[in-house]
Amino acid sequence: MSDIENKSKSTPAAKAAPTIRPIGGSKSAPRRNPGSRSKRSSKPVVPPPPSRPRRRTIAVTSGKGGVGKTNIVTNLAIALARQGIRVLVLDGDLGLANVDLLLGVAPQFDLQDVILGGRNLRDVVLEGQDGIRVVPASSGVEELANLDEYRTEVLLRSLAELDGDVDIILIDSPSGIGTHATSLIQGADQILVVTTPEPTSFSDAYAMIKVLVRRPLKCTPALLVNQADSEESAIAVARRVKNVAKRFLNLDVDYWGYILDDESVPKSVLRQEPFLSTYPYSPASSCIYQLARRVMGQQGKNPAGPYNGKGSGPHKDSGHHKEHAETTLSIVDPSEEA
Repeated sequence: MSDIENKSKSTPAAKAAPTIRPIGGSKSAPRRNPGSRSKRSSKPVVPPPPSRPRRRTIAVTSGKGGVGKTNIVTNLAIALARQGIRVLVLDGDLGLANVDLLLGVAPQFDLQDVILGGRNLRDVVLEGQDGIRVVPASSGVEELANLDEYRTEVLLRSLAELDGDVDIILIDSPSGIGTHATSLIQGADQILVVTTPEPTSFSDAYAMIKVLVRRPLKCTPALLVNQADSEESAIAVARRVKNVAKRFLNLDVDYWGYILDDESVPKSVLRQEPFLSTYPYSPASSCIYQLARRVMGQQGKNPAGPYNGKGSGPHKDSGHHKEHAETTLSIVDPSEEA
């Protein structure tokens, strides 16, 4: 695994069909072309609030793009909302927004109007499926993609305006080790670094952890393995990253579980719907429910242990996905409620 350490040493820092209804003045309408908007001031119109939000904040990030961060965030938000938790999702990939696409919504206003314009954060918040709240970002706006640390801090502090409306804030952070990404992540109460079993992915995940721990953090980053072929392969990937982090950083990286590789995920992306809604009893959905248990502090035994039928990991027999999903989080089948 020393090849991971060697790569990280040479890694250069990066340059800087559900109904969605608006909560403030934002309407679900075709998004305007970012290039057609008038130029805004380079400084925020409104001074930063005195402090960051008091609500628990979880940032989901990765060293490499395309590992499924946004899918995990949106579906985790829905799983938590179904347990009565008020969830706010911040699309932190400010220049390449994807959360709105996965939810099938095109907001009229987004963070471009907050950061570079004069709109209040409440004006752009949307309420989506199962009551989750979403702060949409822009796509193709270079100024937002290279946001400086001052305006990133203003954005994070602005979330405090919504403290009374939410219990947990999930940040879909941009991938990579750029300043904007690390600035957005470092103040989170929990940091989840997503990787896949590909060597390039878990190598970059280690590099991400290495960069993050050089900053003042509230927590030690944790690892989540996505697109795993099996529980065993996910554990093997996590063990490799944990071992090299312990050897070279003297850091004990926690393992927060895995999401199984599942054909229902790309099918749901094409439909622009969360797979937790389109395929609620799929292998990936079962894993998301288990992750939600971890977030809620209901984790039983170590997820790295073998499946024992008591919620330590998703059952491998697809015929038991429905039963597992319902028992691990006491989720009621909507059809039964009706």
